[in-house]
Amino acid sequence: MNIFLALFFLSFAFIFLTINAHSQQLRKVTFESNGQSIAGDLYLPDGYTRGGKLPAVIVTGSWTSVKEQMAGGYAREMAARGYVALAFDFRGWGESNAGGISFVEDPKAKTKDIIAAAEFLATVPEVDPNRIAGLGVCASAGYMLDATQESERLSSVAVVAPWLHDAEIVDQVYGGEEGVSTLIQASKEAEKTYRATGEQTILPAASLTDPTAVMQAAPYYTETDRGLIAEYDNQFNIMTWEPWLTYDAIQTATTLHKPALLIHSEEAAIPQGAKKYLSLAGENTRGIWLEGVSQFDFYDRPAPMQRAADEVASHFASTL
Repeated sequence: MNIFLALFFLSFAFIFLTINAHSQQLRKVTFESNGQSIAGDLYLPDGYTRGGKLPAVIVTGSWTSVKEQMAGGYAREMAARGYVALAFDFRGWGESNAGGISFVEDPKAKTKDIIAAAEFLATVPEVDPNRIAGLGVCASAGYMLDATQESERLSSVAVVAPWLHDAEIVDQVYGGEEGVSTLIQASKEAEKTYRATGEQTILPAASLTDPTAVMQAAPYYTETDRGLIAEYDNQFNIMTWEPWLTYDAIQTATTLHKPALLIHSEEAAIPQGAKKYLSLAGENTRGIWLEGVSQFDFYDRPAPMQRAADEVASHFASTL
């Protein structure tokens, strides 16, 4: 064999081994939730030895997001710290959108999906079924807290930059009682139209130029080098408003008796929600406050992500 052919085969073998090693660390998975198929990304730590049983973490992101955004980012951070991590698309979003009602931010439905994810993780060969935790970012923090309370599979929970609202905070954020009432009525009308015609009223989730977008000129979601990726649906169904605005994300504070960690910042979104949760919670719940970190910094900026992931990993190490 001449030297050039030998080098060719060595190069091919290196590429094959590299791709194969990478595939062992990121596995595409599917599981069922309430009769629908859910698409997920399962991350394994580097150096995982076949046959071992590791603690696992379900990671979920902000409202309207998909698994390739902050959920995937934090899943990779947790895998780097020795955990099997699962990021997935909720029903009606991303690769889990099979038609029917789509792009509805429904806390109860998403909580059910998290519980189904926990049941699925318990069947994964690399996972210790007795050591499964949840990590929720932004809006899904409330869903993750709810799921942890409801599911026997979830033993511990952490939330990063949690958007936790109740009726009082909803009024503060969404234009008072009149503003909230208007949005809920629009939601009811959109659902009525869907039931009668099958048509859904869908707006852009975020835009720099479209005045109908729900999030106007929002950082991260409108930046192509950050959240505005090809996988992002960037859609918002008007039917969202009723389940979202009537949702109480703080109600588990007095009833959740599993270990919980809240990581937030005064400069991030609605810190008053996290403070209210902590004031009502028992000794099983603690908070960590970072300085000078915005809501969007928590989503993908390396320094706050790594700091948050370190704290979360430490919390899980002591509670799982």
